[in-house]
Amino acid sequence: MAITLATVATTPYEGQKPGTSGLRKKVKVFTQKNYTENFVQCILDANGAALTGSTLVVGGDGRFFCREACELIVRICAANGVSRILAGQNGILSTPAVSSLIRRHKALGGIVLTASHNPGGPENDFGIKFNCENGGPAPDAFTNKIYALSGEIKEYKIAEGLAIDVSKVGVNNYEVAGKPFVVEVIDSVTDYVLLMTEIFDFDKLKDFVSGKSRGGQPLKMRIDAMNGVTGSYVQEIFVNCLGAS
Repeated sequence: MAITLATVATTPYEGQKPGTSGLRKKVKVFTQKNYTENFVQCILDANGAALTGSTLVVGGDGRFFCREACELIVRICAANGVSRILAGQNGILSTPAVSSLIRRHKALGGIVLTASHNPGGPENDFGIKFNCENGGPAPDAFTNKIYALSGEIKEYKIAEGLAIDVSKVGVNNYEVAGKPFVVEVIDSVTDYVLLMTEIFDFDKLKDFVSGKSRGGQPLKMRIDAMNGVTGSYVQEIFVNCLGAS
């Protein structure tokens, strides 16, 4: 199917005011007609001219609606002049992982799909926030700009026919409006673990966990990921890298 750029007429929704932790609402709110599209378009518009040719990171905590929102955001970004998207496999990236990817790949920012500790599911919460090029949360001046735009939005842009499957790791190349557009679906854990190995001495930590450096028994520890996005990171770091069992 050919990729076509569409400009879709819309009307504002009240209350799309993001805080430091972004916009959090019930899933039923985000899945209203054009609700998510409006908010994402306002995030992109708030970046101004810097958006054209930029790289953005997209991912979240894996809660209900995360994957669908991720694929929708990719299509909106494609229509708004973004050149490259780094997306977590299945739309999953922890917030610290998004921050590390932004900095490592010199991205303009990242769209994070999370409502933090709020319960997930079709009857519960979803959230979207923007992290800036330093990897940190958007400052008040930026979120205020998003809110102002959300009150006057009349249209959003989307690349119709752009087929993307974020369940498959790999590089996907497209041509959108005569320009290259790249979606790189990445392993959700790899880059973050690489950052951790650059910050901490994993060899010494492994010896500590095994008991080798202490001349005793392996370290006993209990880690509760609380059904959160960190589960896969815990598995890779503590089990695969540090040798815990």
